[in-house]
This record gives sequence, C-alpha cells and structure tokens, in this order.
Amino acid sequence: MRAMNHEDIMNAPLMPTYARFPLTVSKGKGSRVWDEGGKAYLDFCSGIAVCSLGHCPDVLTKVLSEQASQLVHVSNLYYNKPAARLATLLVELVEIPGKVFFCNSGAEANDGLIKLARRFGRHCPNPTSKEPRFEIITFNRSFHGRTLGGIAATGQQKIKEGFDPLLPGFRHVPLNNIESLRDAIGENTCAILMEPIQGEGGVNQATPEFLQAVRKECQSHNLLLMLDEVQCGFGRLGEMMGWRAIAPDLEPDAVSWAKGMGGGLPVGGFWANDRAVDEDGTELSSLLGPGTHGSTYGGNPLISAGSHAVLSEIREKNLPANAAEREAQIRSVISDWKHPAVREVRGRGLLLGLALNVDSLKHAENSTASAALCRQLMENGLLVPPAGPDVIRFLPALTVTEDEVTEALAILKTTLDGMLVSQA
Repeated sequence: MRAMNHEDIMNAPLMPTYARFPLTVSKGKGSRVWDEGGKAYLDFCSGIAVCSLGHCPDVLTKVLSEQASQLVHVSNLYYNKPAARLATLLVELVEIPGKVFFCNSGAEANDGLIKLARRFGRHCPNPTSKEPRFEIITFNRSFHGRTLGGIAATGQQKIKEGFDPLLPGFRHVPLNNIESLRDAIGENTCAILMEPIQGEGGVNQATPEFLQAVRKECQSHNLLLMLDEVQCGFGRLGEMMGWRAIAPDLEPDAVSWAKGMGGGLPVGGFWANDRAVDEDGTELSSLLGPGTHGSTYGGNPLISAGSHAVLSEIREKNLPANAAEREAQIRSVISDWKHPAVREVRGRGLLLGLALNVDSLKHAENSTASAALCRQLMENGLLVPPAGPDVIRFLPALTVTEDEVTEALAILKTTLDGMLVSQA
C-alpha cells in the first residue's frame, strides 16, 4: 500500500463533523508542531487546551512505555493501582474530601454530573410535593459537550439544532446576572452547572461576586453547585483548580474534568463532595452506587498512569505560576499596541480570548473574522482556535516560554496589521 499524501489524508473517509483547516500535522515537540512538508508552527491551540505539557513530553512518553509493558487494560470489575493513585492525587488537588469517577472525555464527565444531579434530586425531593427534582440551571453561551445530555445543557442554540427532542430539564440564564438566576430557580431545580470561564462560548468569565452569590443560592435552596472545568482546570487559569483563580474560598459540590487532565490522552472524570445530604449522613459521593453508572475504559491503567504523570508534573514544576506570568506578558504587550482590530483581552491565565473589532479586519463574506484570522495566522506559522465569530483563543501549553510568547505575539501583530481594512 502506497504512503498517503496530503490530498489522500484530506479526502479520507471521515465523517464531515469538523470544519478542519487545511493542515496535516505530522509531529510535535513542546510548543511546536510540523506539517507533512516540514514547516514548523507555534502551537497555541495545544489540542484545544489538551496538551498541558506540550507535545510528546518526556515524562509522559516514559510513563506510558513503562505502563504499557505491564498492564494496558483491566475491567472495572477489579481494582488497579494507577487508577487508585490518580483518584488519590485528584482529591489532594481539590483539597476537599470526595470521590472520583473516571471516563474518557469532558462530555462524558458532564453527563456524569447530570446523572449525579438527578440522583440527588430524587434523594432530596421537593420538600412540599415530595416529587423528585430534576431541573438543572446552566448559562447562556455555555458549552458542556456533544452528547444529547451535553447539548441539552449547553446554552447555545446552534449546538442543539437538528437533534430534537432534547433531554428535558434545563434552563439557561445570563452569566453574571444573579437576579435572572434567582428568577429561574423553581420547585423542580436540583442543581446549577457552570464553567468558571466559558471557553467555546467566547471566553466569558464568571465574576468572583457572582460565583459566591451562586453558592449562597445553592445553600438556600438545597441545590448542587457543579463546576465544568473541562477546559479551564489543572493550572490553566493560574491555579490547579480553575475556580480558585477566581473565587479561592468557593466550595463546589462536584467538578468535571478532561482535556488538560491527560496531556493528550483520552481521559475525563468528575469529583463529588463527601458532604452529607440528609440527616442520616448519606454522602453526596455515594449516590451513584453499583449499577448506576459505568465506563468500560474509565480508569484504564495506561491512561491513569499517564494522567498521574501529567498532573504531578504540573504541580511539581509549578506550571500554574507560569500560566499567570505569561498572561501578564500577553496582556501587557497587546495593551501597548493599542491596535484598532483588538477590542479586548478576556479570560485568565492561559485561557485567553482576543475579542476582535470585526469591521476593522478584511475577511470574506462567507467567513467569520475569527476564522479568517486563524487561517492567516496558520499561514504565518501560528496555530490558534476561534471561539465564536469575533474571538480567537490563546491556549498554549502550560510549559510555554517567554520567548515563545514573544514570537507568537510578533506573528499576531504582523498578521493583524496585514488584515486591516484600511490597507485594502
């Protein structure tokens, strides 16, 4: 069989579920990737916040090789040490007693939170009617995955179109509007699910005051506070737990993870608090008992060993501090430009959104300004993903250096200058 060329790869029999850029990545190391022709790119997409340690980090490849020679997979009918070690580390990082469930993706992790909330609503029904509570409040422009549960939870209509009837039981309200949230809480509400920073929805941050207000509403109405940290967790916001970069004293009831949790490995999971939910002392983390939830590959020894290595490296090398330092560098440089195409820099740490003045940038009528800018940046050697029609994201590896950020910003500045409408 002959080797596949770029055209063969682009025409491979893959379902057209992604609007891919015309680039085939053949290898990567650190913050750089190379295409089939040998051209190098600075990767500030990093698998959309996945490759926490950059591409092919030695610590990860070493652990995977060692674990693969011992045990790759075993059923969850039995225990395995890598999964137990990873769960122990995760609870240490949360710093609140609880228990962990492992799965394979962020969407699965969020589906697990939805099931936990429904179970809680049945265990703690409406005090007046004694009927199970089942409604979950989420937020406009949120994104919680592509499963039927995930799209029902997501506060973006374009994600839902064509998949009716959706899973019932979700209400969407504006972010950072506590009055709208209070108005939405009803007799069937059992939980609130939110991203501390919305990634796919445009890099929109919940304010510290709003997060604390949400916590108070949950306490007042006996609701679960569930945080989706799939994109913002594990050092990306400048703290191991993303919410602590915004509201350090917040105590959630459950948290979902994926993406940067495995440094490129297919892994997800969620944590649930051990707090009692009734007078008998029943722990929230115990509500999903045997037979209520499962995953064939969740807690796989190979993936668990790799994830443990990634998270240990992030903690031991204090990479959250590097994320905070690089954020300060990016904000300072872009602020000094006073560029007419830049409206603002949003986000925190290394989950940053560059909001664009779309009328200032040349782009085709059948393309958004963000997609056009991403394509031109790719041509100029920098990979970044869009976050809606008028925002691009900076999501480099947590190991990215000051020099690499300087190089990326120089490419960005040159590209923006070349796309200004005034130069048409």
